[in-house]
Amino acid sequence: MFKRLTFLLILAALLLAACAPQPAPTETAAPEPTEKPLTKVRLPMGYIPNVQYAPYYVAAAKGYFAEAGFEVEFDYSFETDGIALVGANQLPFTLASGEQVLLARSQGLPVVYVLGWYQQYPISVMAKSSSKIQTPQDFRNRKIGLPGLFGANYIGLLAMLYANGVEESEVTLESIGFNQVEALATDQVDLVVGYAANEPVVLRWKGYDLTEWRTSEYVQLASNGIVTNETLLAENPEMIQAFIGAILKGIQDTIRDPDAAYEICFDYVENLKEADAMVQKQVLGTSIEMWRSERLGYSDPQAWENMQDVLLKMKLYSEPVDLDQAFSNQFVP
Repeated sequence: MFKRLTFLLILAALLLAACAPQPAPTETAAPEPTEKPLTKVRLPMGYIPNVQYAPYYVAAAKGYFAEAGFEVEFDYSFETDGIALVGANQLPFTLASGEQVLLARSQGLPVVYVLGWYQQYPISVMAKSSSKIQTPQDFRNRKIGLPGLFGANYIGLLAMLYANGVEESEVTLESIGFNQVEALATDQVDLVVGYAANEPVVLRWKGYDLTEWRTSEYVQLASNGIVTNETLLAENPEMIQAFIGAILKGIQDTIRDPDAAYEICFDYVENLKEADAMVQKQVLGTSIEMWRSERLGYSDPQAWENMQDVLLKMKLYSEPVDLDQAFSNQFVP
C-alpha cells in the first residue's frame, strides 16, 4: 500500500511539472557585423591642390575610395619624394610621370607604373602670335624659358625638338622658375614651356594671342599616372586593383559631368570659389582632353619606348631599362 501511494505521489508531481509554464528559451544574440577598418593611404600629389585633381576628389567625396577599403590623405608637400618612398616600400602609391619611373628604375628602384591617368603628355610650348614663330623648326636661335633643366617641362620640350630634327644646342634655354606667364608677357623670352592646362589658359585669359604647340602633337610619351612597387605587386595585387578601380570611377564621373566634379573641388581646393570660374573650368576641360581614351587608364607600350629613347638621347641614363618591368596594364579593365 505504501509503495502504491509513493508511486501516485511521484506521478502527480510529474504531471504538475509538465503542466507548469515553461520559461522561454534564451536566444543568443547574433554578433553585430563589424566593418573592416579602412586602410590609410598617403598619396603624394606632386603639386598644390588644383581642379586638375578632380577625379581624386570625386573618388573621395563619392565614397569610391572608402568602398574600396581606403582612407586617402592627399599629400601636396613638395618635400615628399613619392617615387623614392614607394620604391622603398614605405608608401604603396604615388602620382608620377613616365620619365620619373624610368629614371628611378635606372637607379635600381623597383617602381611599377600601373595606371595611365593622362593619355597625352601635358606639356606645351607657347609664343605670342606676333612673334611669327610657326613651327618647332622656327625655335632655332630663340630664347626659350622654362622652370629649369629638369622635370616634365624639360623632357617635353626636348622630345618635341628631337621629333622635329632640332638639337638642344640650337636653342637657348633660360631657367626662369615657375614664372612662364610673366616672362612671356613681358618679352623676357621668345617662348615658354608649361603645362597645357595651366599657362596657355592663363595667358589667353589675360588677353594674349598665342601660338601653342603640344608635345603630344609630335610624339606620344608615357605621362602622369599611378605608381606602385614590385613588392606590393607580388604580395597584394588585390589592393592595387581596388585602388585603381576607385580612381577610374573618379575619372569616369569627372569626364561625364565636369560641372558636378568642379563643385566637388570646392571642398578640396582652397579659395576656388573666389577664383575665376571660367578659367578654372577651362583648366579642368583641357585636362579632361588629355585623360580621354577608349580604355581609361591604359599605358601605350609605344609611348614608353618613345620616352626611353628621349631619356637615352638626353643621356639621363646610359643603358636601356626593361620596359616590361616598368609598367603594367593588368589592372586596367
